[in-house]
Amino acid sequence: MTSQGTPRRPESRTGLVDIPFHARCHPRHAVARQHTLDWLHRFGMLSGQHATDEYDAMGLERLMAYFYPDATDSDLALATDLNAWFFVFDDQFDGPIGRQPDAVARQIDTMLRTMSDQGPAPGDPSNHLADTLAQLWRRLSDGTPLLWQARFRDHWRDYLTAYHWEALNRTRTGLPSLPGFLRGRRDSIGVQPCLDLVERCGRYTLPVELHSGSPLAEMRWITADVVIFVNDIVSVDKELAAGDVNNSVIILHKGSGLSVERAAREVARLANSRVAHFQTLAAELTSALAVAGVSNRLRAHVDDYVEGMRALMSGNLAWSRTTARYNETGIEAATRGQRPWAHLFEEADALDA
Repeated sequence: MTSQGTPRRPESRTGLVDIPFHARCHPRHAVARQHTLDWLHRFGMLSGQHATDEYDAMGLERLMAYFYPDATDSDLALATDLNAWFFVFDDQFDGPIGRQPDAVARQIDTMLRTMSDQGPAPGDPSNHLADTLAQLWRRLSDGTPLLWQARFRDHWRDYLTAYHWEALNRTRTGLPSLPGFLRGRRDSIGVQPCLDLVERCGRYTLPVELHSGSPLAEMRWITADVVIFVNDIVSVDKELAAGDVNNSVIILHKGSGLSVERAAREVARLANSRVAHFQTLAAELTSALAVAGVSNRLRAHVDDYVEGMRALMSGNLAWSRTTARYNETGIEAATRGQRPWAHLFEEADALDA
């Protein structure tokens, strides 16, 4: 907040972050936007003009257009649908359930079963979010190698499970250290599944030894950290209004006694340091691949994946500076407790009663 009590605009803090990668935007994101709006309405996750306008103002299709600027129209539509699911699901926890770890665990278990070979357990209630996740999983896995499916499923499981960790953070006494917080936040930010989609859009799957080896694994975690730091800088006013603690700026603010502004500057410094290290590692990776004599095809795939990591970092920053999710409208939504679509768990429970 400013000294006058009005919220800062996100770009007033994101100017502290220096990401020297050009953010390219897919030219047909408007097509993906309409596709996803229709998809959300068709599956009952969005209804009414007010909810539609509030959702549409966030411009989530542009985030995916920045992430996957060279994707086919169908791949961009799929990514935009998945991203819509991600944000709609995330907003379910802004209300009371976000402070009920046992209730969160039950919902997460239902979601996880949609991506397992077992499927929903007998007696599971009808659930718009579980049904749409199952549909998304079928679309995502269609024609993909089993290695990619296992990788994506593992990363998505880590992301979903992190909601229980966030609920525990909201209810426990005291705050974790920043390094301890980041260990959980790297799952909850959802960057690794987004990087899996880089492979899917490029129609390749990196071998395990390369994907999990040095320096590519560290570059993936750096990408996650940079996205976390930018997200936490732009969302800090919204999360302070909601009384949330799952934010690196808030962790520093409350844990170290720094003002919000000084904490944001420190988090921006950490982001800039991570970006510089990423560039160093990228150069080391290029040299290592040359020494190893990998095929031109694999080299092209690795280059594409590294560009995908850069696209996530630069694209998240570009989108964060313009989205309504973190401006005065977003803060007001956090203050009132929940978005118009943040009642899907309650609807499922009512149908099951």
